[in-house]
Amino acid sequence: PGPAGGMDLAYVCEWEKKPKSNHCPSIPLVCAWSCRNLIAFTTDLRNEEEKDLTHMVHIIDTEHPWDVYSVNSGHTEVITCLEWDQSGSRLLSADADGHIKCWSMTDHLANSWESTVGSVVEGDPVVALSWLHNGVKLALHVEKSGASNFGEKFSRVKFSPSLTLFGGKPMEGWIAVTISGLVTVSLLKPNGQVLTATESLCRLRCRVALADVAFTGGGNIVVATSDGSSTSPVQFYKVCVSVVNEKCKIDTEILPSLFMRCTTDPARKDKYPAITHLKFLARDMSEQVLLCASNQNNSIVECWSLRKEGLPVNNIFQQISPVVGDKQPMILKWRILSATNDLDRVSAVALPKLPISLTNTDLKVANDTKFFPGLGLALAFHDGSVHIVHRLSLQMMAVFYGSSSQRPVDEPSLKRPRTAGPLVHFKAMQLSWTSLALAGVDSHGKLSMLRISPSMGHVLDMNMSLRHLLFLLEYCMVTGYDWWDILLHVQPSMVQNLVEKLHEEYMRQNAALQQVLSTRIVAMKASLCKLSSSTIARVCDYHAKLFLIAISCTLKSLLRPHFLNTPDKSPGDRLTEICSKITDVDIDKVMINLKTEEFVLEMTTLQSLQQLIQWVGDFVLYLLASLPNQGSPVRPGHSFLRDGASLGMFRELMVVIRIWGLLKPSCLPVYTATSDTQDSMSLLFRLLTKLWLCCREENHITEPDDALIDECCLLPSQLLIPNIDWLPINDGIISKLQNKQLVRLQFGKAPGLVGHTVSSQFDAFVRAPGQPKIDHLRRLHLGAYPTEECKSCTRCGCVTMLKSPNKVTAVKQWEQRWIKNCLCGGLWRKMPLSYS
Repeated sequence: PGPAGGMDLAYVCEWEKKPKSNHCPSIPLVCAWSCRNLIAFTTDLRNEEEKDLTHMVHIIDTEHPWDVYSVNSGHTEVITCLEWDQSGSRLLSADADGHIKCWSMTDHLANSWESTVGSVVEGDPVVALSWLHNGVKLALHVEKSGASNFGEKFSRVKFSPSLTLFGGKPMEGWIAVTISGLVTVSLLKPNGQVLTATESLCRLRCRVALADVAFTGGGNIVVATSDGSSTSPVQFYKVCVSVVNEKCKIDTEILPSLFMRCTTDPARKDKYPAITHLKFLARDMSEQVLLCASNQNNSIVECWSLRKEGLPVNNIFQQISPVVGDKQPMILKWRILSATNDLDRVSAVALPKLPISLTNTDLKVANDTKFFPGLGLALAFHDGSVHIVHRLSLQMMAVFYGSSSQRPVDEPSLKRPRTAGPLVHFKAMQLSWTSLALAGVDSHGKLSMLRISPSMGHVLDMNMSLRHLLFLLEYCMVTGYDWWDILLHVQPSMVQNLVEKLHEEYMRQNAALQQVLSTRIVAMKASLCKLSSSTIARVCDYHAKLFLIAISCTLKSLLRPHFLNTPDKSPGDRLTEICSKITDVDIDKVMINLKTEEFVLEMTTLQSLQQLIQWVGDFVLYLLASLPNQGSPVRPGHSFLRDGASLGMFRELMVVIRIWGLLKPSCLPVYTATSDTQDSMSLLFRLLTKLWLCCREENHITEPDDALIDECCLLPSQLLIPNIDWLPINDGIISKLQNKQLVRLQFGKAPGLVGHTVSSQFDAFVRAPGQPKIDHLRRLHLGAYPTEECKSCTRCGCVTMLKSPNKVTAVKQWEQRWIKNCLCGGLWRKMPLSYS
């Protein structure tokens, strides 16, 4: 395939051209990519009218890149570092004046940020910045990608946090290195106080032009520094942080240093005067470092590793003291692993964040199966091209030619003529958390999103490609990271297979883990089904299932045991047990077996839950009424008709609602019936139970008999079948990227996206603009032109009001379920008031 097949442009997003704005080429740019797939970056756009450079931080969600949130950072000098924390919800920024700020979301909204805490080393530019390590480290074992147990594929590595609070909880905070050779550490105490200490890296302070921070498994911090000249050594320091008497204390120690090989090589002795990039290969790999030395036009990259070596002892001593001869003294020494040939000048480096295990067997299996995520690092060049090279051998794995770089021609190697004017190139780059995508900010402030094939362009059979994507989806499922970058690679033909295989793998886990991951896998299936026109209706079903699981948990958690010291199960568990044991079709006979005193709630509580109860009632009626025409999988709701577990949940909820209706009839679901005498709830319960009995056991599902189907055919003549408000098929970018055509976007301007064919057959189920809107989670109608401020989910598009209209405890309990993230795990973003 050649390395060129490994990368292609998915989309580019640029700023609106203003007549008087220009770019400031001397300004360094930075960007950072969080595990929630938010990207923070800076731009060098300069406006003639405003003399100063506004130091903005721009934050986008990769699914809606045009919806950029630009915050005036308040930094007075150029921003030199941006760093996301492990959870992907807080951001550090540092500037050339020594100010460090910590940003977090206001009200858990991805497009509203504020800085509440920070630290400062006055007037001393920050060159390196990192959050302290929280002690969580996984290893992906490619060799075990066929294993059934997630614990074997993704094993937890023993790793100590940089600092622990009482009880071993990791302490939060950050560490920074400044240009004058100081290291500063700030610790965030649980009460919101910040403890800061600053210490010199070593007694002889010297200028630090470049630095990087890494962590060791023992809880220490390693700092690498260079003064920018390749004739000077690259220094390494061990930093230990401790808290003594409520004060932060820093101890530093010198580690072995190294000289770059290109400076000792006679052929290249003075060729590369400057070190331009210095990076540890990963934050938790302090024994491997990447260095790049450059001149005006060229660069060379070297990879070094720290090894323990024996120190040979002179013969004289071996005769005197036989004890020394037994065991050689050990010494730490930097050894070069690999180096490149002369390259074009490097403008940016991006390192993989996927913690792939690097044992020989894992590397061999990765090579045999062509699974390369996490093994490649990206180098961007001044001619606009990007290479991905192997992190150990530095051999080329894939290449992308930018707009201005010329593809190599099969001629004798002529020196390429420099085109007039500076070329557009990436000044900052970051790889996504699965290494399947690369974002770059170029010298025109434009953001480019590149797709990186997991096999680096090698053509694989379908089965293998699916296995690669499945392995990474499972990794995201276990870690809780957002999986948007994996969806970039899913073709419509893969969707069905991926969903089935994901379900199989999930069913192989133990019951406890299944319960933990139960909602995440549903959200994952929903996002996959969005990508193919044949599965689009199932997206609605999966979102309805997430809603059902959440309602069921909330309503069952409101039940209280009558006697406090009852030793057996909670009322919710007992309800589940009795409902599955007693298969009676008569709702009142099931009800008799329950202790009704456990269901007594305050009247106001019951009334406040009416909207949720109404949804349960409506949904059951809709499902049963759609049973006769079950032949069409295009209709939303279809998959529930064979889902015993979900039908069982609905059945339990019907029983609970029936009991609550005896206490307060006005909380019951409202049905519009044709006769006044019929008991709608017991009719629906009877039909629901019959349907549930057909598919209770997953292994042998029977077809519903004709009598049941006939009864369901009569439902529309007995009851008015409600409209179900399905979630909108959202407006994100992912489904527009499947035909591999480059999409051009503009910041601040939602694209008039030409919907793909999928959504057209679907418009029948989704409300058109101008129709009344609904709060999808509170099930309240907001009217056609809502006056309340709303937030919408960045992944599933569900909409809900920012402020709660109701203060009852039970409602609060319901809202707590989705205050930080949507039920599908997506982040919230505030919507403009005019979203109608």
